[in-house]
Amino acid sequence: MGVTIHFEGQLKSDKDLDNVISKAKNFARTNEMPYETFSEPLKKLSRLKDEQDWDYEGPTKGIKIQPDPNSDPLWLEFDKDNYIQEYCKTQFAGIDIHLKIISLLKEIQPHFNKLYVIDEGEYWDTEDETLLQNSLNNYFDAVENAKADNPKLNGPFRLEDGRIIDLMEDD
Repeated sequence: MGVTIHFEGQLKSDKDLDNVISKAKNFARTNEMPYETFSEPLKKLSRLKDEQDWDYEGPTKGIKIQPDPNSDPLWLEFDKDNYIQEYCKTQFAGIDIHLKIISLLKEIQPHFNKLYVIDEGEYWDTEDETLLQNSLNNYFDAVENAKADNPKLNGPFRLEDGRIIDLMEDD
């Protein structure tokens, strides 16, 4: 549920990693978004491959950008092989934030062997803002219908890591 941008791929080289982080910093500064770079000697990343858990444990490096107070953080976190698998939920931040994140991904795309993007708002493939707005409207309609069907549902909720959960059942 939601309008989320999922992306994964492997950078071409370590130099591309430096270029991606530089472009992401510039993106954050230009759009006045808080950010921080990081390098972790040991971190566990939960990943999926062919619908199976495929976790990574080892060093990571990257940048975390907060595009909007009402969006997920945008993590560009790469493992030791310069591989990334991430997502960013944007529906609560609105269409402009979604468009900006897509523009950053398109800007850094040439640094990847292949960057796979699944955009639940369908903008990545179509560049159709009307279709994206319809996806947002359909999402909010679905949330209202779910709440009407189950009055115990509430949301959104922000987790400690900054990620957003759309709906949860109140106890």
